Amino acid sequence: MNEKMVLIQYAIQKYENEEELLKKLQYILPEKDIQRSLDTLIGTQRVRRIGPEVLQNNESHTELPDLPENIKELLEKI
Repeated sequence: MNEKMVLIQYAIQKYENEEELLKKLQYILPEKDIQRSLDTLIGTQRVRRIGPEVLQNNESHTELPDLPENIKELLEKI
């Protein structure tokens, strides 16, 4: 799994609301990359939608990957 998707999964854990998540991540990634990564994570059942605006990691299906140090620093900034 690439670092963008790991960042997004951990950001989802921090901000479940999709609109808030997009606002926070737009300073780090282009919106197109965020949407593409979200679609991939949902398609592979690593992330699920709960209602129209809430995203949640599907930890019953897959575990969160290890968090690399460089991503940890980015996550703390958002």
